[in-house]
Amino acid sequence: MKKLFLLLALFSANLFATPVNINKADAPTIVKSLKGIGAVKAKAIVDYRKKNGAYKTADDLLNVKGIGEKTLLINKPDILLKEAGATTVD
Repeated sequence: MKKLFLLLALFSANLFATPVNINKADAPTIVKSLKGIGAVKAKAIVDYRKKNGAYKTADDLLNVKGIGEKTLLINKPDILLKEAGATTVD
């Protein structure tokens, strides 16, 4: 039953969420874009980025106080780390 609920939550979250680049977005944009992220958590995401540099993986959000595995799992499909279409040069 828990798995069914989690799958439904993931599916419904993706219907209304907007992909967001957590390395560029301000706190209000993060609040609007990610489920379960309010103003305090969004500010913590931005503050962590300013202090520690860009997020390299979505899992880096687990280092932000107040972000747990469930919140990350629900939002992972909508978390971007670079601009769409951006490429890296080696």
